[in-house]
Amino acid sequence: MPNILAISGSLRAASTNSALLAALARNAPLGCRVTVHDGLGRLPIFNPDDEGERTPSEASRLIDAVTGADGLIVSCPEYAHGVPGGLKNALDWLVSRDAAVAKPAMLAHASPRSLFARAALAEIMRTMSFAMHDGGLEIALLGKKPAEMEAILAEPEKVLAMRNAVQGFADFIRSH
Repeated sequence: MPNILAISGSLRAASTNSALLAALARNAPLGCRVTVHDGLGRLPIFNPDDEGERTPSEASRLIDAVTGADGLIVSCPEYAHGVPGGLKNALDWLVSRDAAVAKPAMLAHASPRSLFARAALAEIMRTMSFAMHDGGLEIALLGKKPAEMEAILAEPEKVLAMRNAVQGFADFIRSH
């Protein structure tokens, strides 16, 4: 059973990206487990002087979670045409580790307008040696309130799209 870690690049309580990942976890196909990482906002700012024995516990938790996962799904908003600082900080904690090397990864999007962040995030992750899955998922939730997001994410065609995306990613994981 593939063990997939999902990370939202948003810290907002009503985040569309976080809602999408929670729905992916709830609707994962049989034989797949998706766990949403919730520690992004508690990570200290990356400092290479704090690696090794000085690695902060929350950074170690992230590193261990990514290392232990068979694959990684990232859903990320776009801020000022870029990747939010919190997500970039999390990725920076992984740069000098083997956690990212050849780790299958997939992007999921809650906004059709996040084109700059998508390109930047894909470039960052490829540079870090993640094995990027060409498939992905987009379910437009931009501007929706929590109740509206839940209704959209419960629509049968959206549930099927989520299951198919995770199944396609699981197949990609198995092939690597």
